Amino acid sequence: MSSSSRASERGPDDAPERSCPSARCEPGATLLGIVNGDGTVGYVTPPLQIGDEFVQRVREGRAPEKRFRFAGTCVEGGCRQWTGSRCGVIDRVLAAGVAPVPAGEDAGPRASLPQCAIRSTCRWFAQSGADACRVCPLIATDLTQKPT
Repeated sequence: MSSSSRASERGPDDAPERSCPSARCEPGATLLGIVNGDGTVGYVTPPLQIGDEFVQRVREGRAPEKRFRFAGTCVEGGCRQWTGSRCGVIDRVLAAGVAPVPAGEDAGPRASLPQCAIRSTCRWFAQSGADACRVCPLIATDLTQKPT
């Protein structure tokens, strides 16, 4: 049986725990990337689980979520971005027509995807596939802005 057949036969209780690629800076989160000067995210390889000391240090400057991207457990209905069945963040970004990160002319369908350590559990990838990955480096979490 192929892995795609097995995946389609899974029930809700068998679904993997999903990761939120836009989590808060808190102990136990994963440092997924660093926001570059141009606003794009450069992914950290390998990703690092952060602790109390890191959190305390990065909170001394600008909001950590403006400078870094963190991943954590997707809390679904416990998050204000949850629409009832999906994460609204990636849906809004894709609906807005955000242009993906450019790929090389000869790039294959997956060649333009960033090197991401959480893709296998990522909520955004599970919802929107490679399209989510292509715009993901353009999304910087900024918790100081009012929700829309």
